[in-house]
Amino acid sequence: MGPADSLMLDAKQAILDEQHRKFQVLQKEGRWPEAMQQFHVTLCCASDVLTESLQLLERVLDARSRRGPSQPPSSDPQSS
Repeated sequence: MGPADSLMLDAKQAILDEQHRKFQVLQKEGRWPEAMQQFHVTLCCASDVLTESLQLLERVLDARSRRGPSQPPSSDPQSS
């Protein structure tokens, strides 16, 4: 996972946090029609964060599988 991946995920998480905060404010104020619209936006942002996380995980796993299985260092003194 590189810095760009981390930055992208952090940005999407920040957007999700802000949309969720807006939903909570509307809900608390009893502005239900607007809150339900905001809820939809919040769910879309959550879906985007989850999708980005899954894609990142798949890229990491793919990169590891191309390198082959990692082998722990041998602690057997006769192997040297």
